[in-house]
Amino acid sequence: MPSTPRNRLGDLERAVMDVLWATSDTHPGGRTVREVHDVIGVERGLAYTTLMTVLDRMAKKGLVDRERDGRAWRYTPSSTRAELTSETLHHTLGELAGDTRRSALLHFLGESTPEELDELKAALAELEARQPDAAGTT
Repeated sequence: MPSTPRNRLGDLERAVMDVLWATSDTHPGGRTVREVHDVIGVERGLAYTTLMTVLDRMAKKGLVDRERDGRAWRYTPSSTRAELTSETLHHTLGELAGDTRRSALLHFLGESTPEELDELKAALAELEARQPDAAGTT
């Protein structure tokens, strides 16, 4: 399965998404290119038009939604950080078959800290608690 543009973020796309995710509660209507530029463009020495192009491409990839606000566009993340991360992980693992997938997971877990493993165990327990048991009860 080839990689899709949506689940592969470049460095600048990731920085833009970080701004949109971090400010989604305080700016539920989204951020303009100017507002994103004020946060990351200035410190990175980026032109306004560079961020305008990046956000336009991100909208075409489905990473962000946009809505007209006068002459400007307001951009909002089309998914949460957790949703996009999950989609990326599923896509990456979906590219691997059988034993290769298992080996990759074991390698990942082998490099995890005890704290990360505890978090994974807790997440699995939570997921199992949400699943109906084999008898069909919830």
